[in-house]
Amino acid sequence: MKLRLLTLGIAATLLAACGGKDDAAQGPGGGAEEKVLNVYNYSDYIAEDTIPGFTEQTGIRVTYDVYDSDEVLETKLLAGSSGYDVVVPTLNFFGRQIQAGVFRKLDKSRIPNLANLDPKVLERIAGQDPGNEYGVPYMMGTTGIGYNVDKITEIFGSTDVADSWDLVFKPENISKLKDCGVTLLDTPADMLPIALHYLGEDPHSEDPEKLQKAADLIKSIRPYVQNFHSSQYVSSLANGSTCLAVGWSGDIIQARDRAEEAENGVNVAYSIPKEGAPQWFDMLAIPADAKHPENAYAFINYLLEPQVAANNTNYIQYANPVSAATPLVDEAIRNDPTIYPPEDVAERMFTYAINSPETDKLYTRLWTEIKTGR
Repeated sequence: MKLRLLTLGIAATLLAACGGKDDAAQGPGGGAEEKVLNVYNYSDYIAEDTIPGFTEQTGIRVTYDVYDSDEVLETKLLAGSSGYDVVVPTLNFFGRQIQAGVFRKLDKSRIPNLANLDPKVLERIAGQDPGNEYGVPYMMGTTGIGYNVDKITEIFGSTDVADSWDLVFKPENISKLKDCGVTLLDTPADMLPIALHYLGEDPHSEDPEKLQKAADLIKSIRPYVQNFHSSQYVSSLANGSTCLAVGWSGDIIQARDRAEEAENGVNVAYSIPKEGAPQWFDMLAIPADAKHPENAYAFINYLLEPQVAANNTNYIQYANPVSAATPLVDEAIRNDPTIYPPEDVAERMFTYAINSPETDKLYTRLWTEIKTGR
């Protein structure tokens, strides 16, 4: 859940790669399909050479737009005529979007690299996409705690406290971090289930009373939260202006690496709390009204090539579900338990549920109340 913005240099590479290519491809009905592709994905969520490599291989020109929350993507999809050919929803949003009829059923014969996917991942995803008929897993990760090692050590004497959600949800802990910067994800779909789980409740609960308890817990720490955002914390952790963030695993690891590259003295770490944490899967899907479905199939198939998947993981530091890619992933990444969690940690994780429309409305109302301090 995550694009380093395409630089001018990459844009130039894309334009160069397009030179001399044909402008059309055969569509599903045998007609001409313009060799363009419109992709909508999370920010910080693809390697710099992936799109230029795809364009070089296929001649398909890519417009790549980014968002920072599933709620933003869902609004566009449900409104219709989004203009995108490939989108990347998180599994629980994806499941209900399937029910709303916004996606094209996949012609799997057009994605031969599906054979490279981990069957265990496909089995788990099938709970919300029966038969894996509408989507292909792209990346998977966890939601946990990112923190500034030196500041946490200075305040608490060690970093042991960062191994527990107590650091976030106990006012006596988080209040000590107010002055060094606290950020929470700006998405109730992540934060409310985490709060439910911390309270010992079912993170999938739709009970209004239990959801109110979760909201009240977050309200209790609201005075100490500097910012609600789902992408800016990467930079703020890396530059030292945030000392605690509830965020997505790969984003926080990217922040760690940016700080190391900058040699700015900021030491960032990521923790999967001992009480358990969400594990999520982000899906590649084709909107039902996509204008370039053949190009979408080509792009999805390309992303499932082992070396391409490994390059993406090496760059964004999220685990991918392409089994043959694992040996190609940098050793430090594939052996990092915060990226590829060991079995004993995985057993304490939970996935997100598909919420009913009524629960979604309640989530939205509670989140507005939390953010506004009402």
